[in-house]
Amino acid sequence: MEHSRALGHALAFGTVAVWGTTFISTKVLLTGFQPVEILFIRFILGLLALFLACPRRIRGTTWRQELLFAGAGLTGVCLYYLLENIALTCTLASNVGVVISVIPFFTAVLAHLVLKEKRPGGRFLLGFAVAMAGIFLISFNGARMELNPLGDLLTLLAALMWACYVILTRKLGAEGWPTILVTRRIFFYGLLWMIPALFLFDCRLGLERLANPLYLGNLLFLGLGASALGFVTWNQAVKLLGPVPTSVYTYMTPVVTMTASVLILHERVTALALLGAGLTMAGLLLSQDWTALKGGAK
Repeated sequence: MEHSRALGHALAFGTVAVWGTTFISTKVLLTGFQPVEILFIRFILGLLALFLACPRRIRGTTWRQELLFAGAGLTGVCLYYLLENIALTCTLASNVGVVISVIPFFTAVLAHLVLKEKRPGGRFLLGFAVAMAGIFLISFNGARMELNPLGDLLTLLAALMWACYVILTRKLGAEGWPTILVTRRIFFYGLLWMIPALFLFDCRLGLERLANPLYLGNLLFLGLGASALGFVTWNQAVKLLGPVPTSVYTYMTPVVTMTASVLILHERVTALALLGAGLTMAGLLLSQDWTALKGGAK
């Protein structure tokens, strides 16, 4: 039990460390691709990679189980990314960075209502408040705060969709199937849900763009690293830790993004941003139930 929970924490930490750097690849790709094109290609690559890694299929599923797969594909693969990307066109990136960080709170509420897990305690709420303060400092460091009801609402809906995804993957994890097969089927349904958006946003095939090594390299990183590997490790973390302890690691995303900006894009970091990073990590530590790792309370 102690070993499995330690592995779950390591997987969640590693996954968010990778996901926090994806904004750089996305930023490069947006010069030649529409957001939904990037999503569709990266998850196609992810689906192919997972099939090559494990060609076996899940057989004998019930209609209820297929609905869980379809729901996870809709919420975590299709709607979460589409809503977040559309929100970025309506509001400031700093707004999105703060609002999206309510994911652990939404997850805790849904876990209590749907999975009958214990309701968020004082320690979790204190950690949430401290982390949000830190994320606010990182996101609005040197930037103006500007409310945009539509963009902020879309971001809030994106956060809710990811919380729903985590709950659905927890239910799927309880079925006992290998995580890689579960993730692959979720990708399949996510891509099906994404097809109408391709027509809605007037996407084009444009395969000649893949001849550009910069585009191809970033798409491979997003498809193989962030999607195929990242979703498998995240879903395994949810299986080992549960939805709330895993979701708490999303607090790390702005910290990783800030670090990647300094190391890769050579952007400057201020004392205020460093303070925000410290508060965010403190909030993450406060929100976790470390006694469970020592074999105490579950």
